[in-house]
Amino acid sequence: MTAVIEEPARGQGRWSAPPRPAWEEEPSKAGLAGKGIALTLACLAVLFPLWIVIVTSLSTKKTINDAGGLVMVPKGITFIAYRELLGGGQVTRAAVISILVTLVGTLFSMTVSVLGAYGLSRTGTLGHRWILMTLLATMFFSAGLIPTYLLVQSLGLTDTYLALILPSAVSVFNILVLRGFFMGISPELTDSARIDGAGDFRILWQIVMPLSRAVLAVITLFYAVGYWSAWFNASLYLNDQDKMPLQNVMIQLVQKQQAPVGLGQAIKTGELSGLAVQMAVMVMALLPVAVLSPFVQKHFRKGMLTGAVKG
Repeated sequence: MTAVIEEPARGQGRWSAPPRPAWEEEPSKAGLAGKGIALTLACLAVLFPLWIVIVTSLSTKKTINDAGGLVMVPKGITFIAYRELLGGGQVTRAAVISILVTLVGTLFSMTVSVLGAYGLSRTGTLGHRWILMTLLATMFFSAGLIPTYLLVQSLGLTDTYLALILPSAVSVFNILVLRGFFMGISPELTDSARIDGAGDFRILWQIVMPLSRAVLAVITLFYAVGYWSAWFNASLYLNDQDKMPLQNVMIQLVQKQQAPVGLGQAIKTGELSGLAVQMAVMVMALLPVAVLSPFVQKHFRKGMLTGAVKG
């Protein structure tokens, strides 16, 4: 028997767009050109400032002085700013703190959010409606900054790393998105597992979570970016400068023009440009998000839309 390999129809190759519905008109050349120009301009608006930041961070002090500030054309590339920042001073310590807080905080937030969302997705459980209404109320009403600070202070969390995690550990919006996704899973799967003797934790771990990889990836990214970019809690609850995360060090460097500990002498002696240090810290703060986002992007649409529609 000879296998017959059907060639794809014209215009339907491997990388081509899916066929359009019968009621949808074919795009005009002017429309395609307009979309292409608009997307190109949007990409340039995002990438051009990032390019300037990266090039300036890699430029020598002479190149920055000749350009009168920010550098657009690279000349005399050097990694001295990154070498000094990662040499074990304040910035290195702040980066380690930010990484640890992000990892621990994201793990804690995801654990609480998944458990809460799974419990709320099981309608008819004890206190289900009351707990859900209470969570929804917190989205519209809050105690305010002063009561929150007094609560953190009374718990003895001031000047501790827990103050960077616990006050903003859980997002009700994320719980609702997870709940909507969990409710969309076929109840026949969980019922059959329950008949086989599986408990709630086993059902959650072996059935619900494997089927919810898309939404879990998106919510994990939300929490991770939130912890990595957070600076307000540190400025409010921390007094020890040695415990400040990377974002707060960047604020001190960019806005207050305070050189990190260990770099002041290098800047004064002319070995290093203060502007290059500022741009290098900004690149370090943006790098983790820029690296992780492409890996989660493919799950973003499915995770958000499915959880929102079926909630």
